Amino acid sequence: MEVGQHGVWTVDEAFSAWLKDGLPGRSERTKTKYRQVLAPILNDLGYISLRDLTAREVQAALTVYAKTHADSTVGIARLSLERAINYALAHGKASRNVAALVEAPEGQEGRPSKAMTFDQAIAVLKAAEESRLHGYIVVCLMTGVRTEEARALLWSHVVAWDEDAGAWRPVTEAGWEHEKFAVYVWRSVRKKGETKTQRSRRSISLPQAAVEALRKEEGRQAAERERAGKKWEDHGLFFCSSHGKPFDAGNIRRKLKVITASAGLGSNWTPRELRHTFVSLLSESGVPVEEIARLVGHTSSRTTETVYRKELRPTITAGAEVMDVRFAGTVQAGHTGSPATTADSDEEQAG
Repeated sequence: MEVGQHGVWTVDEAFSAWLKDGLPGRSERTKTKYRQVLAPILNDLGYISLRDLTAREVQAALTVYAKTHADSTVGIARLSLERAINYALAHGKASRNVAALVEAPEGQEGRPSKAMTFDQAIAVLKAAEESRLHGYIVVCLMTGVRTEEARALLWSHVVAWDEDAGAWRPVTEAGWEHEKFAVYVWRSVRKKGETKTQRSRRSISLPQAAVEALRKEEGRQAAERERAGKKWEDHGLFFCSSHGKPFDAGNIRRKLKVITASAGLGSNWTPRELRHTFVSLLSESGVPVEEIARLVGHTSSRTTETVYRKELRPTITAGAEVMDVRFAGTVQAGHTGSPATTADSDEEQAG
């Protein structure tokens, strides 16, 4: 990389260096997103030396940017610029960070995420009953897992509490004739299979409707594996194609739109809004925001309040209990025993 005059980088050089070496472990997809987000800013400021860059210039560029971009995107652009210059500071290629002195201007209103009402959620579950996405939708809606976490869910991470053994065991070994079930949310489709944050790595009790959906999914997959024969690709995934391949994010979005349209909700819904619905239903049922944050894998309740502020309602129980009560009698459930009531920590996973 060519270094600017007197060893000081330009804005463009700082950003390029940060993307190349300052984001270890981040996927190329994530880096491409940053490039796309900051491209208009770099068109305006990229040629300027960090020695000469002023806070007024940064503010002016962001103000122009905010006229055509969503509020959240403006925030990402400002923060990316600040981090890129911090990277330059750490490598002796800048002496100050004027981006840190600037507040992100208010951008345009983007498409807000929304949550389904209880009646809408019931309609979607019924519309999805014969769909390949049925189990996927039930699990996302009733546990609040991220779509990237659900797509990476392994058979070995769906477990039953074996009273005789006094331990959690994979359902592939323990079977389904138990009262308590949980899912280990320990992976995602992100690079290296890591969850979004360390706090995202969690264990969640399963409501009975989700247990029944997963049991149904097991039967479907067994039949498909037999039909596929040698064409079957065994990735150990709970949710996959008819040949065992991982679900494609775009395909899930398209299938979900068909299902929501069939349910009478229209097609303007995304997979992440199943998670929003989970948060909304818990909040509506009186679950404190701190408990919701723990269930959805947020680092703090502040994140939950910021991201899901429209779904949170004024404030007592945990996720699986609430879902068992709210969906009792509306979704087929084969077990009548006591529901699992707590989210097991990683340390408790061995029983």
